[in-house]
Amino acid sequence: MAAQPIPQPKGAPIVGNSLSVDRYAPIASLNEYARKLGPIVQLDLMGAKVVFVAGAKLASELWDETRFDKAVRGPLARVRAIGGDGLFTAKTSEPNWAGAHNIMLSPFGGRAMQSYHPAMVDIAEQLVKKWERLNPDEEIDVVHDMTALTLDTIGLCGFDYRFNLFYRLDYHPFVEALVRSLETVMLHRGPPLENLALHARRRTMNQDLEFMNGVVDALVQERRRAAEAAKKDLLNAMLTGIDKQTGAQLDDLNIRYQINTFLIAGHETTSGLLSYSIYALLKNPDVLAKARAEVDRVFGGDFSVTPSYAQVTQLYYINQILKESLPLWPPAPAVGLYPYKDETIGGYAIPRGMTINMLIGPLRRDPEVWGPRADVFDPENFSTDAEAKRPSYAFKPFGNGQRACIGRGFAMHEAALALGLILQRFDLIDVHRYQLKQNETLTIKPEGFRIKAKPRTERPSGVAPTADARATAPAPAAVAPLPTTKRAPCALRLQSRHGGGIRIGSPRRWRSTASPPRWERSTPMSDRRPSRAASSSSAPPTTARRRVMRANMSSGCEARRRTLSPASNMSCVVAATANGRRPINPCLATLMGASPNSAASASPRGAKATRARISTAITRPGSPLCVPPRALFRWAKASTGRPASSRFTASRLWRRRSRTPRRRRPAGRLCACSKTASC
Repeated sequence: MAAQPIPQPKGAPIVGNSLSVDRYAPIASLNEYARKLGPIVQLDLMGAKVVFVAGAKLASELWDETRFDKAVRGPLARVRAIGGDGLFTAKTSEPNWAGAHNIMLSPFGGRAMQSYHPAMVDIAEQLVKKWERLNPDEEIDVVHDMTALTLDTIGLCGFDYRFNLFYRLDYHPFVEALVRSLETVMLHRGPPLENLALHARRRTMNQDLEFMNGVVDALVQERRRAAEAAKKDLLNAMLTGIDKQTGAQLDDLNIRYQINTFLIAGHETTSGLLSYSIYALLKNPDVLAKARAEVDRVFGGDFSVTPSYAQVTQLYYINQILKESLPLWPPAPAVGLYPYKDETIGGYAIPRGMTINMLIGPLRRDPEVWGPRADVFDPENFSTDAEAKRPSYAFKPFGNGQRACIGRGFAMHEAALALGLILQRFDLIDVHRYQLKQNETLTIKPEGFRIKAKPRTERPSGVAPTADARATAPAPAAVAPLPTTKRAPCALRLQSRHGGGIRIGSPRRWRSTASPPRWERSTPMSDRRPSRAASSSSAPPTTARRRVMRANMSSGCEARRRTLSPASNMSCVVAATANGRRPINPCLATLMGASPNSAASASPRGAKATRARISTAITRPGSPLCVPPRALFRWAKASTGRPASSRFTASRLWRRRSRTPRRRRPAGRLCACSKTASC
């Protein structure tokens, strides 16, 4: 059967199909062509015939390395102005590619990843700290922060150089020059008089390249003078590594190109991957909940424990999310190939040397491989069983064979760590209900994607870090045991001089009680008491002063709540002793303007004056310590054997309360030391 020609849409004279491709979204236009015309289409771009393939069946033939090789043409060829013959932009036939590839295999291996992990955590913690310190009304530019994260990470891990992008209002000068150069490179499309129109941009790019080369060369020379052979990073491998096949080392010019290449390829794709993954999580709450559950289980609820390398490798579902995001919205949208000789794929003739672009996005959405829900984001597509059943040619976001991305393990570990820390510590909020819009430059990223991140105040309950985390975590300090039984609402306990009393604050618990136990305090009460100079006055406090004292007293009761004996089932106990030989309760005495340990309170006369102020407070309508008449009546009608003095005190309080105007007291104000309305 004779090979058939490749479908080609009709184009204009001279420029061909160039005008039908959107200048600002060329990949979207090409994907639309592939969807309408079939799995393979040929376009005439300014006289150059270029083939675009989108079907999985055709991809199975294109990934054959004995028939096809990587094509460094088009936009990738223009990046050679920055990356030269680095790993990403070199041709396979160039000798520097083979030498650098052999030398770089070791620093990107699994053992080297463990040495890079602390530096990755360093930069990821900077991102987390920045988000924690944002004001509630501030938004996060996701793409900007992910770009800063990946650039800082590759700079520190690869070359021991800090761009410190999280400590700057703008980009580092090197990064600004790099970004401007990439923008200028991607503006070249090939129409007539383009060089004349971009003359000013090209002149600026030449200046940026000169500056970037100077920074990189200075970095290399400084490392050579320092002779830091013990530092295990990419730069050290390039300076000291030897190609075992040829016995040659990389020259300084090629090392410069390799550094530029790693900075470009090492940050562009990973930042896009993280941005799209966060977008996918916000649009799929069920996936977000499952991912957070895994992070809480693996990392634990203690934010001070640094995730280890082994813990990151246990984030299986997070890796499924990353793998699913990568081909659905590929930051590197196409892989360029060319045949060594005349070929036929799927019945279509491909002449020798013709450029073929394998579109990664349509390949992932092919229903013949991915099923009827091929357009739906579903991390279960990358479960162990699903991956085993699916053909390998359907998932090639990092390229193919020997020309696949050498840093794919580095990128996936970095992305899993960053995404895990974000989910562990923040609740992500899609405040604008963002609708995806692509920004196409050298890579593809979301445009205008802004969110809010709310720090998680509650630690995951019932979650413990893995054994590896427990091994690296510091030993916790000894603390006082907390109550093990269910705590009742906060109550005010009025105690007579003979030990009887009643708790007021929970209506179902108003009853006569026996003598209260002496609560053991693990911390001295002096830490929560006001100074003697500030509270020695015997005059009742003003309204403003009472509010301040009440706030201070609330924090004191909060501290007291953590120091109760395990035998207690109350969250807070306020005991007002009526014996002049004992110190007055700190909370009530503070509210009345008297120091518990002052000489005035310790003497019988001072104690009597303090008790009088307390009596006034609990009988005045509207007072936060006001006791309902029903409670006083029950107290007065207490059990048999109660001393007459207690009944007399209750009766006196009852008569005083009955002379005041009846007014409904506000709910939730029975206890001045409580912060909740249920007290």
